[in-house]
Amino acid sequence: MTPLKRRSNGKEIPLTEVLASGPVRKMKTELADTVHYTMLLGDHEIPLNQYLGQTLQLQYDGVINCIHCGRKTAKSFNQGYCYPCFRRLAQCDSCIVSPEKCHYAAGTCREPEWGETHCMIDHIVYLANTSGLKVGITRGSQVPTRWMDQGATQAQPIFRVDTRLHSGLVEAVLKNHIADKTNWQAMLKGDEPPRDLEQARTRLLAECAGEIDALQRQFGLQAITVLEGHQETRISYPVLEYPSRVKSFNLDKVPDVGGTLLGIKGQYLIFDTGVINMRKYGGYQLSLTRH
Repeated sequence: MTPLKRRSNGKEIPLTEVLASGPVRKMKTELADTVHYTMLLGDHEIPLNQYLGQTLQLQYDGVINCIHCGRKTAKSFNQGYCYPCFRRLAQCDSCIVSPEKCHYAAGTCREPEWGETHCMIDHIVYLANTSGLKVGITRGSQVPTRWMDQGATQAQPIFRVDTRLHSGLVEAVLKNHIADKTNWQAMLKGDEPPRDLEQARTRLLAECAGEIDALQRQFGLQAITVLEGHQETRISYPVLEYPSRVKSFNLDKVPDVGGTLLGIKGQYLIFDTGVINMRKYGGYQLSLTRH
């Protein structure tokens, strides 16, 4: 887009370059030697890695559009939905956060067709190193995107299961022995030391053998399959410098944020002045400028 300019001694000097504007979505990622990030603002796709070390500004214009139906909403629910969509859509149901509570089989899924294409399909249970060792689940089609979105530096599949419900039941067993959440502040302060994921997998399966066997007897060996010999994925992020103290921006309170872009990890932009979780602001109308 065209830079904004001022005149000095008859010459035009660029002040601010407007890179793009529009409703924001979570950043696109591409696994490479260093993760490639692309910001999505409306129809615009802005490759972000090239702006490391430069001064960027994000400005929120006060408008939010639901990421599903597009209607204006005064408040965002569940990272980008209007309230009617939040109440209606299966992807906003509590069982998405707690998959062991899946109620598709009871015939009460909000959108059975959506459930069939997103929940009644193969899922992966994995180990990852984010702010430390953790267990997680994701659809098979979301590997390795899910790992990059979490800021994992290592990840390894340990189970393949045939539904989201079964992935949640397996995770519920494993999280009695290992964390299932990322400490995002710690994740943004630097990379955790490398972990031996295969050793952790072996130990975890031994500790949970009885409970996993019980799930396999209940649902069948084909429903819950232990994965052997899967190599781990190592992930490196474009970060020039990690902050010693993590200060999070809130666009609802301060609509104009930015600074020198020091890095990108997970779905966070790391500035010298603070960090911002881009996924949190899905549907917010933003302008991205370079100074």
